[in-house]
Amino acid sequence: MRKTRRLTSWTVRGRWISPCTEAAGETRAQATVEAAFLLPVFLTVLLLALQPVCLLYTRAVMEGAAGQTARLMITSEQPDAAGYRAFALRRLAAVPDVAIFHAGGSLAWDITCEAAAAGAGSVRVTVTGAVEPLPVLGAFADLWGTRNAQGDIELAVEVAYEGRPSWLEGDYETWTAVWD
Repeated sequence: MRKTRRLTSWTVRGRWISPCTEAAGETRAQATVEAAFLLPVFLTVLLLALQPVCLLYTRAVMEGAAGQTARLMITSEQPDAAGYRAFALRRLAAVPDVAIFHAGGSLAWDITCEAAAAGAGSVRVTVTGAVEPLPVLGAFADLWGTRNAQGDIELAVEVAYEGRPSWLEGDYETWTAVWD
């Protein structure tokens, strides 16, 4: 009995051609034209999505830093304005030192801490920074916020907490008297 071998390729004008590549040869040029059109469109969409993502990240870090600083102000025994600012700047170091995230470097943050007497009243922390808009999106920068004199987008976050809510009655001694 004679074995027949299945052909995986054949000869066309003296060259070996695979059946798999024969069908692809007819549509190869069409894919090049589509890629030449879709690549710039894809990069433009990516550019349009990049600026809002950078703004949202910077704003989220600013809100976290302001909230943590306000909680520190409520719970600390000794008020220390320089310490509060250093604490907030340490949290704001999570923002990359790139102009599309934050313009002006690490010391360009404007941090305002307002506190009442220790343990009572309310505290307010305001963090303000600027972001340089991308060149293509600079015309639409007014949609994301106000602009400063350099043309940068200003971002501001304010967090306020009450040290002692109005509904809370009594003081520490009356609370601990329950367990005596």
